[in-house]
Amino acid sequence: MEQRRAKEQAFSNISTRSFVTVVILLTVVLLVSGALSYFIPQGAFLRDEQGVLLADSFQMGEVEGIAVWRILTAPIRVFWSEDALTIWMIGLFLLIMSGVFNLLDKTGGIRVFIGRLMRKLQGKNRTVISLCVLIFMLFGSFFGMFEELVTLLPLVIVFMLSLGMDTMTGLGACMLAACFGFSAAITNPFSVGLATQMAVSQGIETSVLSGVGYRILLFVVAYAVLCGFLLLHQRRIAKHPERSLSFAIDEEKRKNLIVTEAEEGPKERKLFLAFALFFLVQIVLLLLIASVRAVSGYAIPILAVSFLIGGIAVGFCVTERKRDTFRYLGQGALAMLPAMLMIALASSVKLVMTESGILDTVMNAVIGLLSGKSKFVAVLLIYALILFLQVFIGSASAKIMLVMPIVLPICSALGIPSSVVILAYCMADGFTDVFLPTNPVLLVGLSMANVSYGTWAKWTWKLQIGIFLLTVLILLLAVSV
Repeated sequence: MEQRRAKEQAFSNISTRSFVTVVILLTVVLLVSGALSYFIPQGAFLRDEQGVLLADSFQMGEVEGIAVWRILTAPIRVFWSEDALTIWMIGLFLLIMSGVFNLLDKTGGIRVFIGRLMRKLQGKNRTVISLCVLIFMLFGSFFGMFEELVTLLPLVIVFMLSLGMDTMTGLGACMLAACFGFSAAITNPFSVGLATQMAVSQGIETSVLSGVGYRILLFVVAYAVLCGFLLLHQRRIAKHPERSLSFAIDEEKRKNLIVTEAEEGPKERKLFLAFALFFLVQIVLLLLIASVRAVSGYAIPILAVSFLIGGIAVGFCVTERKRDTFRYLGQGALAMLPAMLMIALASSVKLVMTESGILDTVMNAVIGLLSGKSKFVAVLLIYALILFLQVFIGSASAKIMLVMPIVLPICSALGIPSSVVILAYCMADGFTDVFLPTNPVLLVGLSMANVSYGTWAKWTWKLQIGIFLLTVLILLLAVSV
């Protein structure tokens, strides 16, 4: 029991190493942005009533460095700056979502969903792989679930072994699928939702479902590629089991393998119905928000309230003690508190550059650099920038707060739709989460499966190259249309 609790705790909190790395990096970026004000002259664009900058309206000023105390206090002052409302909304949204997903995990809701799938598909290996990948990807794509789904890895691996498959297939159908779903985001609130909210706060007219056709295409391609990869692997090891990279450890695991055939009881059926209704309501609400233009700009607060009310209602239905509902919600929210510091640091970079008057100067320089060049080049450079930051900053919300306030106005001035920028962000933000050794979720997942990073990299590097090339093609298609 203590071991299981430790694993759940590891996934409920942002790892210390990851947190410290991101905070140090963002602090350095903040200090550098302040130091630049002593070398870069001030400047300003004219803006329209919605706050969108007007191209060719830039006016250059003089060099005037910002006071040091303003740089050091920016992470605090940002909470009552002109972007304060957006920052508070995003912060509260993350706390609520984290609390609800913690409730879903601790009450066993996710396990019931996957368990029901597994009981129905005994002996149908190809169907098991295809449906397991689809379900994990859907949860990641629509609701931004990744870490929460990886907690199911031991269960999925045991099930795969019981059907004669291997540990690598279990890792692919669970961890790879969850990550690919998160990256191939259709309405993922932690990437599409936050980026859309940031665009709206910049005066750019958009909604959660703007450009959704390309994101659906990305989802279909990612699903087909991952299923093909796993099915080919399964066919290969079915003929020659010894060719599996996890063959030795699988032989040891099978010696102690105990598969239970317990029937689903009333409690499990109640959990399944409650959470199925909860997610159905959220999907309907997302579609409603997208179709009603008057409320599309309020997607984040509406979803936050819906998740909170729905989470409490479901918690009351499935927990034995009502106070456990609030305890699980509180635990999840507290685990997300470090993200608030990362958001504050990332947001304070824009605040310092705005107060020092160099933000528009920097944007004008970038616009000048990209003007006359192909939009393809501009979008690919943005893609490369986010891929580079992904090595150091795993948090999707922190990268959005750091990059989007600068990237979105530039792309708007260049005539690149915000939906294309968000698509590029989603692609660059997620797929490498299951390849970069700097990602703690990957390392924890591999340790749970008893698979070394070297073995994992050997198994997945071709898949990563393939999905990278396909995402570039989809991105170029979106730009061309």
